[in-house]
Amino acid sequence: MKGAFVDPGGDIETLINVADDNKVHIEKIILTHGHLDHVGGSVEIATHYNVPIIGPHQADKFWLDALTQQSQMFGFPPAAPFAPNEWLNDNDTIALGTLTLDVLHCPGHTPGHVALVERVSNKVIVGDIIFAGSIGRTDFPQGNQQQLINAIKEKILSLPDDMTIYPGHGPTTTVGAERATNPYVSGQWG
Repeated sequence: MKGAFVDPGGDIETLINVADDNKVHIEKIILTHGHLDHVGGSVEIATHYNVPIIGPHQADKFWLDALTQQSQMFGFPPAAPFAPNEWLNDNDTIALGTLTLDVLHCPGHTPGHVALVERVSNKVIVGDIIFAGSIGRTDFPQGNQQQLINAIKEKILSLPDDMTIYPGHGPTTTVGAERATNPYVSGQWG
């Protein structure tokens, strides 16, 4: 019953209540990238549990430094800039209870975006890299569509077909389904 919050963007009280009601011992906060909707609750939850914040890759430091501006721009509650306790790099591993998460640096949506692969249960947490039938936006500062498509093809689609993809928004999917049908990376588009 050890766990972590990945990308706690908000709903802080709900997240804490669910973890506490289920007697999950929170060990850390893990971030896939620096956008406000994925990091907005990180500091408050980390403080509540006295745990470290891990990730994303250091290339997203400018996003974390600009949290006050992101809050104002998108009408979110105020969020103060912060630095994680540890930045993540490609091929790092994160221990979580009996699990090991492999880190894949997948720039494009943001320059410091990472994915988290858990090979025993055959799951990957992708944040905003890829969605069921779509990919993450690349029109924000330092976004790059070609980098994102390359990262998806080289790192995400190289995972087993039956691996479940957990995106930051929308339904789950599988690597095989996205390889076969996602128009951005299956060769059906452009």
